[in-house]
Amino acid sequence: MSSLQGYVDRRVLLILQDGRAIVGVMAGFDQKSNVVLSDSKERVYSMEEGVEEIPLGLYLVKGDMIILIGELDETLDQAVDLSSIRAEPLPPIRY
Repeated sequence: MSSLQGYVDRRVLLILQDGRAIVGVMAGFDQKSNVVLSDSKERVYSMEEGVEEIPLGLYLVKGDMIILIGELDETLDQAVDLSSIRAEPLPPIRY
């Protein structure tokens, strides 16, 4: 992964190899691309119930589990009604 410094103190979305989507404020990272998120929540997608957010708090993610990191626009993210979104959960990555 290229430098993650630009994401520190910003709200980001992480997609993990096991299909989980984690949203939080990037508190820090290390040389192995391990990431620490504060105020984090897991977003669980469902075709029946919409998106459920599970609070995780301070959360450490191993760098080798991360597939994608992207910055979220907080204004746009808060404007979305997650309960109205229906989507299949992401399948785990298999090598």
